[in-house]
Amino acid sequence: MHSFEKLTKYIPLLNQTEIGNWVIDTENDGTIEHPIQFPFVAYSSLVSNFIDDVSGFVEDNPELHLNRYPDILEESGLEWSTQSMSGAIVEDLDAKVVCALIVGAVRAERFCDGALLTFFTNGSIMRWLHRLQEIEEHTNNDIIREKECSQ
Repeated sequence: MHSFEKLTKYIPLLNQTEIGNWVIDTENDGTIEHPIQFPFVAYSSLVSNFIDDVSGFVEDNPELHLNRYPDILEESGLEWSTQSMSGAIVEDLDAKVVCALIVGAVRAERFCDGALLTFFTNGSIMRWLHRLQEIEEHTNNDIIREKECSQ
C-alpha cells in the first residue's frame, strides 16, 4: 500500500497560500540595450516544495511507473492535455492514474510556462489530491475492518 500523505499534506496549505503570478516585463523596450524578458510564472515556495515532493513520490514508488505518465493516462482514456486532464472524472480513477495526472501537470510546466498554474487555478490539483486522500482513507478503513474481523 502506498501512502499519499507526501502529496495530500498540501490540501490545507494550498487554500491558504498564493500559488504564483505571471511576471511580465513592462520596463524594457525590446532594444538591444534593453531586451524584453519573456513572461514567466513566479511560483510560491509552497509550489516549489510541492514539485519536489511529487518528484520524490515518483522516485519512492518506482513500481507505479509514474515516469510513464503519458502511457498511464492514455490507457485510462485520457490525453496529456490540459483539457483532457482537467476534465477527468476523478471519482472513476484509481490512485495510479490520479498520481499520473499530478505528475503530468508538474511535467507540463517544463514544456509550457504557466501550465501548472492552470491546473492549480482551475481546481484540478485540489480535486486530484482530494481523490488520493479519499482512496487512502478507504484503504485504511478496509485494513482496520480486516484487523477487527480477524481478532
